[in-house]
Amino acid sequence: MSVHDPIADALTVIRNGCRAKKENVTIPFSTKMENILAILKKEGYINDFSKVEVKNKNFFRIEIDLKYYEGNSVIEGIQRVSTPGLRVYTSVDSIPQVKNGFGISVISTSKGVMTDKQARKENVGGEVLCYVW
Repeated sequence: MSVHDPIADALTVIRNGCRAKKENVTIPFSTKMENILAILKKEGYINDFSKVEVKNKNFFRIEIDLKYYEGNSVIEGIQRVSTPGLRVYTSVDSIPQVKNGFGISVISTSKGVMTDKQARKENVGGEVLCYVW
């Protein structure tokens, strides 16, 4: 039985694009991925992203402008935590810190997708989607 994980696929495209020093990469559109990218942009890990309609088709893609500093990618690592086969949930008391606070964990909560710092501030837990550092 094959399980499809579009978030893991998108994170892999971003990771590979950073390693290959690409200026931008494209991934299939999803609202959850759009929310994750908004967090990455706000935290300074990517320059920008935009929703692009595919010509002569009825679907959209997201084009991501990757960010570099002195020739190195700002994203050193990006890792999927919760998968369709093993969901990882956390309470507000046990929200993980990434690289002792130098990275972020992206959490899907009842109040929307947010970083670990925002989740502690809002006093909510949820599903840990990914780590970025």
